[in-house]
Amino acid sequence: MATGSPGLAGVYAPICTPFDPDEEVDLDALRFNLERYAASGIHGYLAIGSNGENRSLTEDERRRVLETVVRHRGDGQVVLAGATYDAQRETERFLADAADPGADYGLVLAPGYYKGQMTPEVLYRYYATLADASPLPLVIYNAPGFSGITLSPELVARLAEHPGIVGMKVTVSSGIEAFVALQRPGFDVLAGSANLLFEAMMQGSPGGTLSLANAFPTLALRLYELGLARDQAEGAAYQAFVTRVNAAISGSHGVPGVKAAMGLAGYRGGIPRRPLLPLPETARAELRARLEAEGVLA
Repeated sequence: MATGSPGLAGVYAPICTPFDPDEEVDLDALRFNLERYAASGIHGYLAIGSNGENRSLTEDERRRVLETVVRHRGDGQVVLAGATYDAQRETERFLADAADPGADYGLVLAPGYYKGQMTPEVLYRYYATLADASPLPLVIYNAPGFSGITLSPELVARLAEHPGIVGMKVTVSSGIEAFVALQRPGFDVLAGSANLLFEAMMQGSPGGTLSLANAFPTLALRLYELGLARDQAEGAAYQAFVTRVNAAISGSHGVPGVKAAMGLAGYRGGIPRRPLLPLPETARAELRARLEAEGVLA
């Protein structure tokens, strides 16, 4: 069981996995992006999460992507390794493997295939026994839109007592305040969307994992800084601006939109891997026009 994490404060990019036109993993493009992110000031990455198209990667590809992110991160940047398995043994194996190249945390999505059997006791045992054995500190991932499982504040309060569970990422449409209220030394609650960041930080969250940071890390960082400053007036206005930008990208188009926005912003997003499809040219032109109207493209 891993303990003694330094805390999760900051802005993290749930980094995309670039694919070339043949849908092969493009590690050169990933290294290019990482070099720019390292200079941007963001605090770290979630590797091979949902924006990283985790479920579309082979185990060897997951390993190579994670190794590349760890090797090319900037000084002081933190790496969370995303685990999205339904079988506990696979999650255990992944966490052990992710520790080897130097990931700092394991971020674990709730298993959802047997949704009807995922009672609070089953989920508690899943996370607690993972944490007992994991060489990495664990971060719980509450994302019912992906897993179909909603973790309750009561369950999370129990899990927060485990020394190997050091935080959670919350991607919900509402109700993040119930989880932020569970924070204590050694257990941080991260916003899982740019739309939630400022309000979550005003309630005590130390930061977030924001898909917006893939294309526009400076926007994510500015919102974070306003949250740190607890600047209600400017922060609320900037949150509204960020929410509009975010809605134009991932809110309208998901991962294909994030990758398209990366290309428009000078990063190498590549194409998504099927079953996801690239943004059609008409939608890409509309996205460019909306981003230009918001003043975020030169």
